Amino acid sequence: MIDMVGIGPFVVLPLVIKTLGGPLFLWAWVLGAFVSLIDAFVWAELGASFPQAGGSYNFLKISYGERKWGRLLSFLYVWQTLIQAPLVMASGAIGFAQYASYLMPLEDWQRKAVSGGVVLVIIVLLYRKIDSIGKIGLVMWGAVLVTLGWIIIGGLSNQRIPLAETFESIGSVSGGLLAAGLGQASVKTIYCYLGYYNVCHLGGEIQRPTRNIPASMFISIFGIAALYLLMNLSVVSVVPWKVAQNSEFIVSTFVETLYGPQAARLATVLVLLVAFSSLFAVLLGYSRVPYAAAADGQFFRIFARLHPTRQFPYISLLFLGGLGFVFSLLFRLGDVITAILAMRIVVQFVGQAIGLMLLHRRRAASEFPFRMPLYPLPVILVIGIWLFIFFSTGTKFMLSGLTVIGLGIIAFLVSAGVRKQWPFEK
Repeated sequence: MIDMVGIGPFVVLPLVIKTLGGPLFLWAWVLGAFVSLIDAFVWAELGASFPQAGGSYNFLKISYGERKWGRLLSFLYVWQTLIQAPLVMASGAIGFAQYASYLMPLEDWQRKAVSGGVVLVIIVLLYRKIDSIGKIGLVMWGAVLVTLGWIIIGGLSNQRIPLAETFESIGSVSGGLLAAGLGQASVKTIYCYLGYYNVCHLGGEIQRPTRNIPASMFISIFGIAALYLLMNLSVVSVVPWKVAQNSEFIVSTFVETLYGPQAARLATVLVLLVAFSSLFAVLLGYSRVPYAAAADGQFFRIFARLHPTRQFPYISLLFLGGLGFVFSLLFRLGDVITAILAMRIVVQFVGQAIGLMLLHRRRAASEFPFRMPLYPLPVILVIGIWLFIFFSTGTKFMLSGLTVIGLGIIAFLVSAGVRKQWPFEK
């Protein structure tokens, strides 16, 4: 849940309102929750069946066959992780710097210095054993609850704009107009839900994984969806949506409207702590992915190294964190958010869903500790929705995502040729 919240909802809320042009933005948040819930059924079946470090790396390898196509798909996933995980880090760090500018005006180079500095601090904090990291995570989750609770309770108990007006506006819009902007807006809201599956990346370190992996995902999705919807209703009941859509730091504006500038500064500090906490969880989970692939002999060996005394994948941590630092200095927030989704959909989300269907053809039902209801309807539905979201990212980002896949295929073929592995083995 720490991973899911982050800076996302605080910087995306105005962007979604602007994309859909008013109260329709609530539908984009509902769709984001729905997509996450359906997709979580796929992750739950795979995560409960194969609780190992690396998450999707193992799921793709096993689903498509460990000797042939599974090698390619799992390699492509790790290849993408080397780019999209640092992009996720960069998006949170850039959003952090954006909100920090409410506390003190920052020039462009100063924002970049703040975003880069945040990534470096995260790397230092994660350079330790997993048990102490868990304690840090609990403190950070407390900050998330305090922040969202303040926004929700403060807004709904001090409404300036009746919620009835908001719901009336939603009902007065045609279905065609809703569908026209929903795809683009949902790209941004789904970004705010991503992370419900982070527990799968840590599968090898989870107690009672067949129970806890599915449970943690569904609890997180329902809990975060409720918090997001309440937060959005709270904000638009205080700040008119025409004002909110142009705000760089909507939470600070919201709190300032209710309680004044001093309280707004405190709220901004809490938002920064939430963003920091999310980056912490993101890098923790993704640092295990290249390590798992390298330890399996299917990726560059250097990523398989563990710290000699603290036993964590320090090379993977330093590489992803270092690239996240560079990306945080180079890119803009809106482009980063869209690029993250466009890059992941084909191999990870669609590929994984198809892989689960292949597994069901080869394995008995008893081999799946968790079974989704109404199989295969949820899988077919989620594949269709992810493809809709992929096309909604636009031509530029679709091509960039496909280009990364193409380069990954070339890298795989070169690596396989050197090692004399499939498809070049005798």
